[in-house]
Amino acid sequence: MRLVLVGPPGAGKGTQAEFIAAHLAAPKISTGDIFRANVSQGTPLGVEAKRYMDAGQLVPDEVTINMVRDRLAEPDAADGFLLDGFPRTVPQAAALDKLLADLGTALDLVMELVVDDDEVIRRLSGRRTCRGCGKIWHVEFDAPSTEGVCDRCGSELFQRDDDKAETIANRLVEYAQKTAPLVDYYGAQGKLVGIDATGPVEDVTVRAIDALRSFGG
Repeated sequence: MRLVLVGPPGAGKGTQAEFIAAHLAAPKISTGDIFRANVSQGTPLGVEAKRYMDAGQLVPDEVTINMVRDRLAEPDAADGFLLDGFPRTVPQAAALDKLLADLGTALDLVMELVVDDDEVIRRLSGRRTCRGCGKIWHVEFDAPSTEGVCDRCGSELFQRDDDKAETIANRLVEYAQKTAPLVDYYGAQGKLVGIDATGPVEDVTVRAIDALRSFGG
C-alpha cells in the first residue's frame, strides 16, 4: 500500500507512522530522514539543499521532490511506503502525483489524523525538556516525580520556545493555510480517510489499522 499521513503538529504523526509502517511491512519515509541522508552522504541534491539550509532559506520544492523521487525508486519502496511529512502543500501533492505516475504507480490512501487546535496546544505546550539528558516529559501525561526536575538525571526541565502556546498557535495557522487544503485535494480524488487522533496512542493505532484494513491494507 502507498500511503500518505497528514495532520496538524501534535497530532502524533511520527508515532502512528511507526506503527502503521510496521503493520504494512513498508518503509516509513519522512522528508527529515531524506534530507539528513542526502546531506550526510554528500549527494548532489544534499549539497544543494545544505546551501539553502545554511543560508537560512527554505529548500525549494524541486529539490525536495527530486529527493523523494530518488527515495521512492529504491527497492524497499517498490511494493509500498508510508510518507510522513510530505506533501505539505497542494503544489507538492500535484508534483507527487506526477512523480508516481512517472514511476507507473499512484497513491492508494491518504490518512488524516484529526485533532482540534485546543488539544494540539494542550499536548505540545505541556512538554518539558531536560537540559541534561534531553528527555521530554509532559506536565500532564508523563510528569516527573518532582516538578521541574528530570527523574532520569536530576537536571532542570525547561519549556522550549517551539512548545510555547503562542508559537504553537502560529504553527497551527500556517498548517491551516498551507497543509489543510490537502484534505480537499485528496478528498476530491476519493483517497482520503479521517481518523480520530484523540485518546491513548494505542486506541488511535487501532482506529488507523481498522481503516487500513477496510481499504485492503
